[in-house]
Amino acid sequence: MNYSVFIDGKAGTAGLELYDLLKDRDDIKILEIDEENRKNLDAKVELMKKADLTFLCLPDAAAIEATDAADLSTRIIDTSTAHRTMDDWTYGLPEIGMREIIASSNRVANPGCHATGFIVAARPLVEKNIVGADYPFVATSITGYSGGGKQMIASYSEDGRDVSLDAPGQYAVGQMHKHLPEMKKLSGIAGEPVFLPVVSDYYRGMETIVPVVGGPGVEAILEMYKDYYAGEELIEVATTDSTIYANELAGTNRVKIYVHGTDERTIVSVCFDNLGKGAAGAAVQNMNIMLGIDELKGLV
Repeated sequence: MNYSVFIDGKAGTAGLELYDLLKDRDDIKILEIDEENRKNLDAKVELMKKADLTFLCLPDAAAIEATDAADLSTRIIDTSTAHRTMDDWTYGLPEIGMREIIASSNRVANPGCHATGFIVAARPLVEKNIVGADYPFVATSITGYSGGGKQMIASYSEDGRDVSLDAPGQYAVGQMHKHLPEMKKLSGIAGEPVFLPVVSDYYRGMETIVPVVGGPGVEAILEMYKDYYAGEELIEVATTDSTIYANELAGTNRVKIYVHGTDERTIVSVCFDNLGKGAAGAAVQNMNIMLGIDELKGLV
């Protein structure tokens, strides 16, 4: 069976990645909007009516406007932060028990990239009582510069760029990062974590690092994750004593959870691609579920 989809915001980083993942699919037809109507709400709503599913790759305000104008029967996947903590939207992370809800939902909020890494690590720790919901979580998350969108990509790519871009850069230092509300809500913790996002001089790939101090130890936590994510084809759980590189899974839609360190100071490191499972890959996975297609079709 063939389906038609509309990507509203195809010119952005996530939209372009989505287009690349879908353009050669034999079961998907991408509906195109005329360039002069790219910001015409009425024209976009008409395409949303024709499409079996619409992706919103827009700033928050524009995503809210498009959703409010759409019929309730219109299936939407929103990649912005606008709807991720709203009760009438479904959070699009199938691996945390959301798969059946996603399948029956017309409104799915695609997770944030940093949030994906943190939730994949933290939610099982709380659910399985490794730590309490009031545990003082700290997370460091390293991303390639494609996570910052077109403006950041241009800054890193231009000749004569600022020499500071040669080094990793910690940002959102005021602890007000836009992913924090979803990190708290979807991991089931009592308060927002201390969050340290870092951008570095490589294009794509992400590593989110969550320490567990004083828990049951490396082996017990490793086995807990293996049990929690058993049967999830996109998630691998392993231990290591080698260097972990944040771009290990760049260009894929997979997740690898490393559990390492000591029994007193266990480290959970989640590697994935900020444009794959952290953005467009997750959106395609959610689309497949919503349309009843093989969940992994079109994913690397």
